Amino acid sequence: MTHIPDQIKSDIRTAKRLEYWTIGWQASIIVVMFLVMGASQAMKSAWAEDLLGLAPATVFLIALHFEKKAPTRQFPYGFSRANSIAFLVSATTLMLMGAYLIYDSSTKLIQQEHPTIGPVHLFGKDIWLGWAMVAALIYSVVPPIILGRLKQPVAKRMHDKVLHTDALMQKADWMTGLAAAAGVIGVGFGLWWADSLAALVIAVDIVRDGWNAFRIALAELADGAPRALDTNEIADDASALKQRLEEQFPEGHVRMRESGRLIMAEIADAKPGNDVSLERLWPGDRKTRWRLGAVSFLPERARNNSQ
Repeated sequence: MTHIPDQIKSDIRTAKRLEYWTIGWQASIIVVMFLVMGASQAMKSAWAEDLLGLAPATVFLIALHFEKKAPTRQFPYGFSRANSIAFLVSATTLMLMGAYLIYDSSTKLIQQEHPTIGPVHLFGKDIWLGWAMVAALIYSVVPPIILGRLKQPVAKRMHDKVLHTDALMQKADWMTGLAAAAGVIGVGFGLWWADSLAALVIAVDIVRDGWNAFRIALAELADGAPRALDTNEIADDASALKQRLEEQFPEGHVRMRESGRLIMAEIADAKPGNDVSLERLWPGDRKTRWRLGAVSFLPERARNNSQ
């Protein structure tokens, strides 16, 4: 099953629009931040995170393109897991870049490197470059606050982990902007360590989000039980579905995996019965019934061979 369910087509269109907006705004922020970055470590970290902010939006759009494709001879199960691959790419990118920024910032602190933020000539006057940095950081904060809040409810309705990760990235972006601004102002007051310390705090937050997303992505690609959007715990609707199937087929053995946004269930050593419609088997709201992609019945021998 690779088609996009009718129930979330409107959300898909909204998500695409939000991601294109994200790419446009992020590109403008990256340019502005680069122009005033100077020698500030916090600014460099904030700029790197803004650059990383392009990854989730980009891979989401690429995955959506493949997700619409029909099954082929080489890919008979279709491309619903393109979303899962995109999620892994986003998580890995976050984690690796965060690790690099931790190393870079820690090195600057250990070496007690004093950043220099000098004056810049603008409109016929010399002004402290730090004020230009703070202005750029304030500009970098506004779009992520708006876009992140818009994406969260859409990601929840779609149960899309890539979009949810992108919403978290937007939150990290505006927190990064505020932390970096504090670091730059700290340097202005002679606190040489404020700049690198702010960069280190930013990097740790990036790694934390990346690691959480990475664990969920690996579980999904390894056919683990369906996970929640933001934790490595089993999703509530998956737990409810497992309970419903075990009650309906007490003699069977139920297991589930996640394929992109969809839950695939298998029941071994149980007879299907007369009515095994997905609508009847789904335990939750009808609006979320699309989450149940398929329920397969396997003979006992097939179950044993797959263990």
